[in-house]
Amino acid sequence: MIDNKKIIDQLEKSLTTFTYKSTTQNVGIVEKNTDGVVVVSGLSKAFMGEEVRFEEGSSGVILNLDEDTVSIILFGRGENITEGSTVKTTGKILSINVSEKLIGRIISPMGDPLDGKQKIKDGKQMPFERIAPGVVEREPVNTPLKTGVKLIDALIPIGRGQRELIIGDRGLGKTAIAIDAIINQLPQKGSKLPPVICIYVPIGQKQSTVAQVADKLREAGSMDYTIIVSATASEPAALQYLAPYAGTAIAEYFMEKGKDVLIVYDDLSKHAWAYRQISLVLRRPAGREAYPGDIFYLHSRLLERAVKLNKENGGGSITALPIVETQASDMSAYIPTNIISITDGQIYLESNLFNAGIRPAVNVGNSVSRVGGAAQTSSIKSIAGKMRLELAQYRELAVFAQFGSELDQATLGQLERGKRTTEILKQSQYNPLPESYQFLSIWAVTNGHLDDIPVESCRKFEKEFHEFIKRKYNIILDALSSGEKPKEEIIKKIEKAIAEFKKMFSP
Repeated sequence: MIDNKKIIDQLEKSLTTFTYKSTTQNVGIVEKNTDGVVVVSGLSKAFMGEEVRFEEGSSGVILNLDEDTVSIILFGRGENITEGSTVKTTGKILSINVSEKLIGRIISPMGDPLDGKQKIKDGKQMPFERIAPGVVEREPVNTPLKTGVKLIDALIPIGRGQRELIIGDRGLGKTAIAIDAIINQLPQKGSKLPPVICIYVPIGQKQSTVAQVADKLREAGSMDYTIIVSATASEPAALQYLAPYAGTAIAEYFMEKGKDVLIVYDDLSKHAWAYRQISLVLRRPAGREAYPGDIFYLHSRLLERAVKLNKENGGGSITALPIVETQASDMSAYIPTNIISITDGQIYLESNLFNAGIRPAVNVGNSVSRVGGAAQTSSIKSIAGKMRLELAQYRELAVFAQFGSELDQATLGQLERGKRTTEILKQSQYNPLPESYQFLSIWAVTNGHLDDIPVESCRKFEKEFHEFIKRKYNIILDALSSGEKPKEEIIKKIEKAIAEFKKMFSP
């Protein structure tokens, strides 16, 4: 006769032994491997965001916790991971090794070198995911982050600790504005502001495009304070998804040391595509435009980490410039509206302006900075208000003027001034201007000194006037570089200099 009780006791004993082994070693078995996502059973102690290691050497991170299984996204291709392979938890949240030696390097989101140099071994482990500092730890954004682009610094100013979205269709110069901002952080002679460390995160770009940007930064001397965290289009979707978090983890390392950091995410549209791809393989339910329902949370928890800390917490800051690509200028699409609602303003680039030869092609009407004048120096603030008003009036009048109705002299004067202001705000790529030169250009056009200069000669006038001031009136540049509102005597010197220059200028 079979003793049922004895059999049940033996089963319970063996089950207890199995459970004990699996929880202490926490080793799992691969159930299936599809499109870079591995489903594993047996990881009873696993937690979200934990790094895991496979027996054949690959790594991954846990992104889904189900009742009996966990889903892991792989950092590599994972061709050798087969059904029945073992995987172990590490007990560590996904982190990146960061130190000062990263400056000037090009790395992958996992910290592996992409520039042929040695991997950095000594450093601090910074977690990819982290709760953003609370309101008590922050202070208001009040220090300018100068981009060197006249139109942005005067009309859409960016402050240290701000999140300013750069949005527009493909090929309108979104990346150019961000790269100009990085180049402009080159320490200026006599500047009282601390230098800014820059982090550029290209997501889903071509390798050749990333190489071109790196060459341009080296040429400008900007790689001395820049780190590139690259996840190109050829990389797995998991690395493209993790890239902005890796960049932010590096930024937080420097912020904790009391430094100011500028981080550029280029671009978050491709980041959302990578996450959508992962989520579809994870069988998460798709929502609007096939994106998963938590895509808003994904970007908000990333961008909330851009902050200006108060003095008690070190006084460092992270300024974020996320880039988003629109389709046919549709700002009301899902991802653009999500990120517009998270950020503190947007710089909107328009194809009509670009095609009309206005570069940067910024639509001032649809662009806004919610920090505004708080992130401007006194000198730029003293001239920016007048220019903003004149530009707004010019745009309204230009709509009526195109119908060909007869206009009075005052209106014609406003139209002519508006044309010259628009011309002066044009700026070539990779040519950021110091604030003192920006002041001279804007001051000259708003005070009518270019009214008698032909519109097509305005850019030539500006360039030669800057060279003339640098050659003969260095005292003016020294006074303007302080950022304070210029005194009456400096304004008189500028008027004298411009009168002297106009006598010798030939359009």
